[in-house]
Amino acid sequence: MSIGMSLGIVFGLTIFENIGLGIPIGLSIGIAIGAGLDADAKKKGNTI
Repeated sequence: MSIGMSLGIVFGLTIFENIGLGIPIGLSIGIAIGAGLDADAKKKGNTI
């Protein structure tokens, strides 16, 4: 989530020029990345 938050803040400041829009975008990006990594670990049989 921290990677997504940092990317979201950067995109929010550059594209929308508003940090308030960047934080929710970054949160959703972070959740998506985390869910993908969790699914990959589960498929490989690793414990989370």
